[in-house]
This record gives sequence, C-alpha cells and structure tokens, in this order.
Amino acid sequence: MDLKAVRTFVAVADSGQFQVASAVLGITQQAVSKRIAALERDLGVRLFNRTARGAEPTIDGQAFLPHARELLLAEERAAASVRPGRRALRVDVIGPWLAPAALLREFHEARPGTDLDVVTLFDADMAVAAVRSGTIDATFRAVTMPGRRLPDGLAADPVLDEPLQLLTGPGHALAGARSVTPAQLAGHRIWMPGIVDGTEWAAYYAALAAGFGLTIDSVGPNFGTEALLDAVADSASLATFVGERTRLVWPAEHDLRRIPLTDPTPVYPHSLVWDAANAHPGLAALRTHLTARSPARPASRTWTPAWAVRGVFRPGRA
Repeated sequence: MDLKAVRTFVAVADSGQFQVASAVLGITQQAVSKRIAALERDLGVRLFNRTARGAEPTIDGQAFLPHARELLLAEERAAASVRPGRRALRVDVIGPWLAPAALLREFHEARPGTDLDVVTLFDADMAVAAVRSGTIDATFRAVTMPGRRLPDGLAADPVLDEPLQLLTGPGHALAGARSVTPAQLAGHRIWMPGIVDGTEWAAYYAALAAGFGLTIDSVGPNFGTEALLDAVADSASLATFVGERTRLVWPAEHDLRRIPLTDPTPVYPHSLVWDAANAHPGLAALRTHLTARSPARPASRTWTPAWAVRGVFRPGRA
C-alpha cells in the first residue's frame, strides 16, 4: 500500500478539505486528488463524499481511518528505530481541535527546540497500549480507574480539568442565558453523535447523564463537527456539550452560543499517561512544563466522575 496515499487520506480526513490537506503536505491539490483516487482504486471503495463544503469520509472511509493511522504509526516507528540522533517525542492528543492539542502547542511554543510528532489515536485503551509498546511516548486521556490499576510501568498525572460548556443555536430556550446549571438541562435534548460505546468519553458522559438526570443522545450518524454545528444552529431543541478549550469556527449567521455550566461545573479530567521507564528528554521537559503551568480553575464548585484520576498515579498504585 502506498503510504504517501495513506498519509494524504488521513490529512484530508482530519482537515475536511483537499485544499487544506495540500497545504499541510506541501503538494498541489491535483496531487492530493490523484493520490486519493489511486488509493480508492487499490481498495476498491470510495473513501470520501465530495460536497460544496469539502470532503466527508464515507462509511468505508470512516472504517479505514483508524487502520490508516496505525499504518502511519508503524512507518514512523520503523524509521525511528534506525534514525540517527535523537528521535521526536511522540504524543497522542485525541484530536487536533481539543484541549490536549492546545496544551501541546503551548509546550511547543515554550520549548520550540523540542522535536514533536503529534498523533491521534481512537480511545484510551488503544493509546495506553501504544504507550506500553513504545509506539508513542505519552498520551493525554481521561483515565478511568474503577477498580483497576494502570498497567505495570505506566504512570499518570492530572494536567487539566476542562470546564464543559453548552452550545446552542439562537432559537434554543436557553440561548439567552449567561450560565446554566446541570439541573436546568433536565428535559433538554443534548445531542452528541460522536459518543462511541466503550470509550473513555462515553464513560464520562454516561456518568454525567446519570448524575444529573440528563438526556444525552448519541443516536444518528456522526458526520463530523461541521454537520453537528449546522444542526444545532438550525434547531430550537437541540444542544450539545463542548469543552471550554475546544476550538470551533462557524459561519456568522449560525449565531451559536457557548454557555458556561455552573454550580457545579462539570469538568473533563485530562491526564498525561507515560511509561515511567521512558528516558526521552522531551518527555521530562513536557512533564515539567505541565507541572509548572497554573491553569485558571472554574469559579464555581466542580463535578467529575468518581472514577477519574484525581491524584498522581504511579506504577502499581490503584
């Protein structure tokens, strides 16, 4: 399989635009199209639906995406095994628009000399397995610890309690509120089609729904962030949750509202997970940077699931 074509496929899937992917890869848009077409011929399936707004993965494209990421990780690991000099620090950030990516960008701005390789894996189980195998050096994840231990040799530090916000369109009943409490959301439909059973974020939102009697609906296909924003903007009944540091851009006519949640403020517990035996100097620098930063805490009291890592977890500790 042509790994250049696979890398191009991932770039288009992540950006949603052939033009953006061409800029990221440093090739022409025509070359991007040719690589995708060749990959589709090799696989015998259509990977993208082309629309006026960009490119959306088909069902087959969505199925192929995690395997494509694995192929690129395997390629990098193979190259790193024989690469002279210091290899790049490989860190998983879940997604390029979410809070962990912002934390890593801040680290890179503070330590521009540290060579970084940023990857995005699907869920915590896959990410922890990658840390254990040495495929990556660290991952930012919500670490669920209900009656479990971290795998032998791994450690985790909480690095960010990220407040949740309610995102609504202008016609929603709560659109004019300066803030809302979780209790006020009872009876409102919170739509989150990206929730996947068995993932750490599914566990988080299940605990949130149970704790406050909320209706968090994941029914329906996940066509990506842009389609979700379109649906919320046009609805008087739908709303969704976003992290305070999630980067979102929408057309001005959507007039979406980001409303803080208070009393208590649900926070998503991001932790850094790494192998305690990993001596990569960039990992030590990253941990020092994250420890030194002093993020602003929500003004109100907070809520997070009982299973979330709340202290420092070291190998062998429950």
